[in-house]
Amino acid sequence: MDATDSAESPELIPSTEPPEPSGDVPEAARRVITVDPTDLDAARAALAGWLAERLDADGPVRLSGLTRPAHSGMSSVSVLFDAEWTVAGEERRASLVARLAPRPSTFPVFPGYDIRRQFEVMRAVARHTEVPVPEVHWLEESGDVLGVPFLVMSRADGRVPVDNPPYVFDGWLRDATARERREVQDSGVAVLAGVHGLAGAADLLPDLAAEAGADALRGHVERERAYYEWTRRDDGVRIPVIEDAFAWLEENWPADPGPPVLLWGDARVGNIVYGGTRPVAVLDWEMAALGPREMDLGWFVFLHRFFQDIAEVLEAPGLPDFCRRSDVVEEYERRTGHRVRDLDFYLTYAALRHAIVMSQIRRRAIRFGEETTPPTPDEYVMHHAALRDLVAGTYAWE
Repeated sequence: MDATDSAESPELIPSTEPPEPSGDVPEAARRVITVDPTDLDAARAALAGWLAERLDADGPVRLSGLTRPAHSGMSSVSVLFDAEWTVAGEERRASLVARLAPRPSTFPVFPGYDIRRQFEVMRAVARHTEVPVPEVHWLEESGDVLGVPFLVMSRADGRVPVDNPPYVFDGWLRDATARERREVQDSGVAVLAGVHGLAGAADLLPDLAAEAGADALRGHVERERAYYEWTRRDDGVRIPVIEDAFAWLEENWPADPGPPVLLWGDARVGNIVYGGTRPVAVLDWEMAALGPREMDLGWFVFLHRFFQDIAEVLEAPGLPDFCRRSDVVEEYERRTGHRVRDLDFYLTYAALRHAIVMSQIRRRAIRFGEETTPPTPDEYVMHHAALRDLVAGTYAWE
């Protein structure tokens, strides 16, 4: 890697903190989140020494501008920085990102964090598709350098629809025209089509294939069931709406899920960096798996509706014209020629999976004193009412 490669690379991750939300954002839409207290000064010294061994530098590598995006800290930590060094007397410079696994002391959202999986998935997608994925340069699987495993990838500039407060309340996507939002939406669907089109995914990613087994959908659901049980390990709380949703899945299992494809996993516009209305970097691959392509589609549609429902509860307009179920399906089928099947199942499964995540986030917030224990177990899940409606078949998508 050299400075020229980095400067010309389209891959990026946001390089600045998101702007302060306007006064129009309801206070209830903002969240206080305790993040990993990574010591940036210590990280600078450790990273500089580690990079010097990998860059064939003439002398010390100089790091500057170390920052952390505001959204970093629960599922992983990102440290953004600039590096300068010389090779054979020639000056080099690169803008980079170190993506760190979470520390156990920060009450992680997920039971494990496979940094090698992310590294391998990102490399495979970058090399064998047109999906814009950040170039990953190095992987450090030990905790000897920064205390946890990490990878280093390229970085540049762009803008992201942020989660806190959700983009449906404020920001560039909220201020865009309907046509521009449609371009953002359709280009996001194109990312899904590109990921799912990775040929020979099982051969390129044998660890994912082994995990998927002979029945990728069944294996995925059983891992989610194990994840739910893991979230209960300390308090033993059972959440009826989650358990009822698992029962609903069994009663509505697809007759033919179809052949598995590579799934992005956390497939949503908030994990895409945009240049204008076009993706220039697709981020956050820790949930990648092999499975039915409708799993990504369900997540993509539901995660926007999750934010839109929050807006409507708070009597804000939100973005009702964005990522509508029918529009996403139509665009995906147009791009791929695949007929989307059993989407009710996968939308409900997305809501269930997100419910488990949200219940763990609520537990985390309780642990750090940001929230209190809810009156009922279902209220560990922010969208418990929507999940109930999905299971009952009464949720109105459009």
